[in-house]
Order: sequence, then C-alpha cells, then structure tokens
Amino acid sequence: MTHPLRLPAFRLLFVGRTVSAVGDAVVPVALALAVLRVTGSTGALALVLSCAMVPRLLLLPLGGVAADRFDARRVAIATDLLRGAAQLVVGVELLGGTPALAHLAVASAAAGAASAFAIPTASPLVAGTVEPDGRQRANALIGAAGNASRLGGPALAGLLVWTIGPGWAFVLDAASFALSAALLSVTRVRRVPVPNRSLRADLALGWREVRSRDWYWTTLIAHGVWNFGAAVLLTLGPVIAVRRLGGEGAWVLLQQAGGVGMLAGSLLATRARPARPVLVGNLALAGYAAPLLLLGLAAPAPVTIGAYGLALAALGFLNPVWETVVQERVPAHALARVSSYDWLVSMGAVPLGYALAPLAADAWGAPAPLFVAAALVAVACAGTAAVPGVRRLTWAARPAPARAEPAGAAR
Repeated sequence: MTHPLRLPAFRLLFVGRTVSAVGDAVVPVALALAVLRVTGSTGALALVLSCAMVPRLLLLPLGGVAADRFDARRVAIATDLLRGAAQLVVGVELLGGTPALAHLAVASAAAGAASAFAIPTASPLVAGTVEPDGRQRANALIGAAGNASRLGGPALAGLLVWTIGPGWAFVLDAASFALSAALLSVTRVRRVPVPNRSLRADLALGWREVRSRDWYWTTLIAHGVWNFGAAVLLTLGPVIAVRRLGGEGAWVLLQQAGGVGMLAGSLLATRARPARPVLVGNLALAGYAAPLLLLGLAAPAPVTIGAYGLALAALGFLNPVWETVVQERVPAHALARVSSYDWLVSMGAVPLGYALAPLAADAWGAPAPLFVAAALVAVACAGTAAVPGVRRLTWAARPAPARAEPAGAAR
C-alpha cells in the first residue's frame, strides 16, 4: 500500500487542508476577544456566532448537492475564496480601529454560508485522491493535522491579539484560505459525473442513501446525541470548573487534555483497524458519559481531566474511521450529499444543547442536565450495538462502485 503522502494529489490536498486548519484554529479566540473588545457584550458575541451557525445549518443539504453535481474540487476552491474574502473583510475592519458589529455579523454569515458548501467536499476530495486501501490513513492524517492545529491555534491567536492586534489573525486566516484554493486548483481529483436533475430529486436521492442503511442513520442519531452532550458540557463545564474544581486553570487543562486526546486518537487511527469499525467507534463514544458524570459530581480535577482526555481520544479515533467506512460503503455519486446530512444531524444538536443547558441548570441545578446528558450519550451510543447493521458491518472488500446515476432516474 502506497503511503498517502507519497501521492502528489493527496499531498497537495493535505498541505492545503493543514494550512487552512491552522488559520481556522486561530479565529475562534481572536473573534471572541475582538467582539468583546469592541462591544463588551456577550450578547453581541452570541449574535456574531449565530450569524455563522444558522446559514451553515440551513444550507448544508444544498452544499452536498453542489459538491456532487458541480465537482467537489471546484466547489472547495470557490468556498475557500469566499471564506478568505469574508475573513479579510473582518481583518481590515479590525485593523481600521472602528469595526461595526453589523459588518462583523454579515461577514460571519457569509463565511458560515460558504462553510455549508465546503464541509461536504471533504470526503469526496479524499476519495478522489487516494485509493481505497489508503483512505483510513489519509483521513487520519488530515484529522491529526487538524487536531494539532487546534492545540496550537489558541496560543497563536493570543500571541497575535496581544502583540499586533486581532485583525491580523483574520488576515492570516484569509491568507490560509487563498493558499488552500491555490493548491486545490492544481490538484487532480477523480470525480464521478452526475446527471443533471432537479434539486428536489438530488436531495431526495441523498436522503434515500442515508435511510437505506440502518447502520448509518442510527449512528447519525447517536452522533447527534453525543454532540448535544458535548454542548451541555461546554456550556456548564466552565462554571463548575471555576467554582468547584480549582478555578480557570482547571478548565484550561481540561480543554488541553481534550486536544491531546483528539490528536492521540487520530494518530492511533492511522494504524488500528478494528474488524467492526462502527460498532467499536460507537462503543468508544459512549465513554463521553464519564466526564459528564464526573463534572456533575464535581469529582477531583485530575480524574475529570483524565476522563475527558480519554473521551476525546475516542472521538479522534472515530472520526477518520467513520469517514473511511462511509467512503467505502456509500456510492461515490452521492457521497457529498450523504456527508451533508451527517453534518446537519450532528451540528443541529449543538445549538439545542447550548440553549437547554442553562435553562435546565437554572431550574434544577447544574448537575441535573449533566447527568441527563450522560445517560443520553451512553444509551444512544452504546445502544447502536442493538442494530444488526452496526454489529455486522466490517470493512468492505472493495469500495462502493464509482458509477454515475442512471439517466432515467425520477426527477
């Protein structure tokens, strides 16, 4: 098996994705500090973040259709350029010294809309540059690079913000998108032609591909519940850490442990190949119940931090394994559409967790929603073992056929 990084096309893709990941890892911290410097309001920050999240969720299915119909590589180039332009606008506004909140919100909405079209291109780009026997390692390498970027991104953001200003963090991100687009423009990516058909038919076909696989749609539900639990933890965890686990430092260490765990899990995925990948991955995800329970109990900080690191290592391992299984089992002509539904279900649960966690904490105390989230995560993720398709699914002997859709399909 040829190592993916020996393949020129994947090497270009990997470098572009890594550079873009570094830029993206800088932005969240820089954006939060910039908006708070300008407005002093957490409500303003919530508004800007919502302006990015809402169009992303609404447009994800359309992004999947576009990536399948119009060539994932071209869609990725266009979205890189659009997101780069949006970040450059924010950077220029901040460097000018008098940024308008409305301008920041509009730029965030544009970037969020573009990301809805960019996210579904990730799987087709890997499938189009790497042969089936190297895809798990390729997915794991991209995951490891992204996780390493998330570890160093906040520190780089802080350095930029406290030395030359937050505007330069956005300029850096814009430059990373431009470089990624340039590299993609010279990358050769195989694609499967898709017949011209109605938008409604394209969306329906993608949904049929999801619905026809019990292992897929049940696992999507489990992933959505996992993300709901993660949102509850990220909402209530800082308060518990500060008040009962030793202060802000405990929360910072917990987040760093999560980053290290994600990186370790993705590196493990470059070599480990469990016989029943979806079953093993989902059972590992059920371990996220542990840090939820420990935070609710205000267990000693070292125990909670260690449990969180292990739980995120499971996520780091699952992500590339899951991407590889999907690339093997889903026909190439529908891969982006199926991926878009995956992201929609997973990301759609996050705002719900953000919204419900503080309401439940106000009504019954912070431990209650953490305990409920722990139970939901454990039942949803471990419960997929009861699904025959999850238990039986093994690695495909060969990938799903890369064929075009039949010309006579219903419109």
